[in-house]
Amino acid sequence: MSNWSSNTIKANGIQLHYHRAGGAKPPLVLAHGITDTGLCWIRAAQVLQDDFDVIMVDARGHGHSDKPETGYSPTDHAADLAGLIEALGLEKPALMGHSMGAGSVATLAAGYPDLPGRIVLEDPPWRLAANETEQDRRAGRDSWRQQIADYKSKSRQELIDFGKQRSPAWDDIEFGPWSEAKQLVSPNVVEFIPHRRPWQEIVPNIICPTLLVTADAELGAIVTSEVAQSVAQLNPNIRVAHIPGAGHNIRREQFAGFLEAVTAFLLDQ
Repeated sequence: MSNWSSNTIKANGIQLHYHRAGGAKPPLVLAHGITDTGLCWIRAAQVLQDDFDVIMVDARGHGHSDKPETGYSPTDHAADLAGLIEALGLEKPALMGHSMGAGSVATLAAGYPDLPGRIVLEDPPWRLAANETEQDRRAGRDSWRQQIADYKSKSRQELIDFGKQRSPAWDDIEFGPWSEAKQLVSPNVVEFIPHRRPWQEIVPNIICPTLLVTADAELGAIVTSEVAQSVAQLNPNIRVAHIPGAGHNIRREQFAGFLEAVTAFLLDQ
């Protein structure tokens, strides 16, 4: 981590902050979930930097990137990633996203098919249409807004203590970046939730090799086995890797299994 660079770049009309491992290696862009930052990939990035020039970007409204009042739809986030790729001159980079970031990466791959080389989606917010109404999405937005307010009322150490109590399976290295992210995030970021496009409209338009990483719904994972099966049937470019024993934060809860599946896919050139 000591040799990672930190910088900002103008992309899609805003300043995006990122950390970069560097080196003459294939580029890998990491997109985090809601209320996280690029550095929340720290544990995975420390391993992946052996094979990749890892670029950990703070999404708009998060970390040290710009925090505009509006513009938080998945389409906006995808355009930010496209702008980052173009501004940094990355050639067919791999991209990996978690949760909100996975939705952004999938939207990028569908809308900018010439940009990514391959993508990894860690438990994107893809649910059965019948199970999520517009009212559900707005309720989810309001719940997240309250959660962000609760985060911001705590000190860094209080957040670390809370995180360790809530997620005892996580490695200790996760909690520093996680707590700092909660203090930096803008409440505006929740506006992406009501504007999510149905995954059924996105999946058929992804043409690059794609790995969908799923876990156990009973432990909190979003993508169910039924959704994963439907995704794979809709698009032969998408393969599914199920990591048992994890919920929504797959890489944090089953690190070894997640990294094994991801590196095998990313290095399968």
